[in-house]
Amino acid sequence: MSDSLSERYLAFIEQIVEITLKGQIRSKEQVYQMLVEGIEAGTDEIFERSLDEQLNTAQSVVKTEKDELKQAKANRRLRAIKTIQTEWERWQKENRVSGAIASTIQQILNADERDRLTVVLRVLDPNQKQPLTLDQLQQLAKLLHQQLTQIANPDLAQDVQQILTGITAGLESWQRLEGNLVSWIYEKRSQIGFAGTPEQNGPWGLWAKQVSSPFPKALFNAISLNQSIVEATGKQASLEPAALIELAVILQCLQRGLVQWFDKLVYDSKVGAKLSISTFLTFAAIWVQLANGFERATSLNSSNRERLANGCFQITLQILRAFSQREYFPLYGGIFASFSGSYLRNTLDYLSEPLRQVEGTQEKARILTLLGYSQHAQGRYEQAIVFHEQALEIAREAGDRPCEIANLNHLSRTCVAQKNYAGAISYSQRALIYSRQAGDRLGEANALANFGFSEVFQAKQQEQLEPEIYEAAINYLEQGLQLAEKLGDRQSQALCFSSLGIAHVVLDQPEEALNYLTDGWKTAQMSGDLYLQGLNLAYLAQVCYSLTAIGNAVGYGSLGMYILEQIGANEWRQPAGLLTILKGQLSLEFQNILEQKRPTIIAVIGVDGYDYIPELLERYQQSLE
Repeated sequence: MSDSLSERYLAFIEQIVEITLKGQIRSKEQVYQMLVEGIEAGTDEIFERSLDEQLNTAQSVVKTEKDELKQAKANRRLRAIKTIQTEWERWQKENRVSGAIASTIQQILNADERDRLTVVLRVLDPNQKQPLTLDQLQQLAKLLHQQLTQIANPDLAQDVQQILTGITAGLESWQRLEGNLVSWIYEKRSQIGFAGTPEQNGPWGLWAKQVSSPFPKALFNAISLNQSIVEATGKQASLEPAALIELAVILQCLQRGLVQWFDKLVYDSKVGAKLSISTFLTFAAIWVQLANGFERATSLNSSNRERLANGCFQITLQILRAFSQREYFPLYGGIFASFSGSYLRNTLDYLSEPLRQVEGTQEKARILTLLGYSQHAQGRYEQAIVFHEQALEIAREAGDRPCEIANLNHLSRTCVAQKNYAGAISYSQRALIYSRQAGDRLGEANALANFGFSEVFQAKQQEQLEPEIYEAAINYLEQGLQLAEKLGDRQSQALCFSSLGIAHVVLDQPEEALNYLTDGWKTAQMSGDLYLQGLNLAYLAQVCYSLTAIGNAVGYGSLGMYILEQIGANEWRQPAGLLTILKGQLSLEFQNILEQKRPTIIAVIGVDGYDYIPELLERYQQSLE
């Protein structure tokens, strides 16, 4: 059968060549139409072998023919075959897309009722080898509409209608939103995340005005007003799969458009990378909170509740997998890097859930690294170690050397927090050796900082007085800082500045600590790491207190306390304790100093943050009773 078909295709190609040479074919479109009509479905490989055979023969004739007239004819023949090859590649591409869409429709129709939403969301996954374009998604909707008339099963017809409605509504909403994708950036200084007042909350309020569907509108308004997504979702009286599919299309289009736009900020690639990171994390956080909201939605029946929550987790993993493959994925940053707002601290718990469904992959190792750092910042050291050890093992098996080194560095830092200085030194030494072997300069900068940091704390714990011990440790810290500055990595610079500052605090050298901690705070602001910002501010308050710069101690302490508390970091109690002491010592003067520092504080955390400071101090005092 294949031999006879091969012979037929050889004759078919020869026919196209001959009528081309006779001038009966005047455009490539005519060649394409002949291929559409002449090639049978499922015989791609046979036709391609026949075409290759004809092409090789024609090329050989051109190379060996000496007669000029015959060679000219051979060249015309070769050009005709190459035209067929070009149109064949076009046919393959378009036929492949049509085949993929047809296959997708069959998967949807054949899926179990409980799994149908999962199949649809998998179709939208941007991590596929050939993800569907918006035009192809429109084509899918069109073919689904045609299928509706042929479906006899009423339950299946209802599900297909839901899918069709969701895709169509999502594409229509995106058409209205597309023109306002980045206009908010030029209109006012705002963020993509959740921080700030309603008027500053980036594009969400603007986008809410552009969509007409109730669920996306309610979600965008909730984010704009800094309201809990979990609570807003839980209040949904009823929700069909079409609403979730529509939202999936809308949010994916928004996320993809923003990342593409930020990635093209060639005038400042570091700013673009930071904004892209913020976008990935923001949209991941939205979906995990939607999942949690559906789990709590008592108005939904249990099967629908579970189906919608699982769908949200599925999309979360899609986002994180896409994010983990970017070169700017923050191996040394945390999930809260772009967030504030007390309700977001539970994001870590939500993200842990979908990861349980994923086998060991490079993507999983990187996501676990991100979560481990964030758990560390919240004082959950045991959970941080679990995440980092899992990530370390998976990264090693996947051959992801930078990720392996990053987790050794994170484990070192966590050991310091647990006062396990010998373990911290061991991890940082391994990270230093591996990073130098692998040429991982970023990992080396962090390893140097961690090694020096661990050495300072161990020497202090053991009450070693030899100055050369501390000098050697400080030297490692300074080497790490120099390397981080050379690499231009803000996150690592912030860590090194912070480490040097804290080391000098431990050594009772406040003057030296002051400059490092100030630089650490500024650099952490540029990198967007709220944990390092808060940590530097907390120690700055301590240093200023020891230098009797009381006004600065109150200002830095208030900022550090607020920022650390907002991300759920236990260290917020350190500046709170200092402020409580100052409040007791200064009495009424304390409030006057706080008022004087009001403009500086508001510039960083806003009016709401400033007004929250007395409440935090009261909460701290109550915890001591």
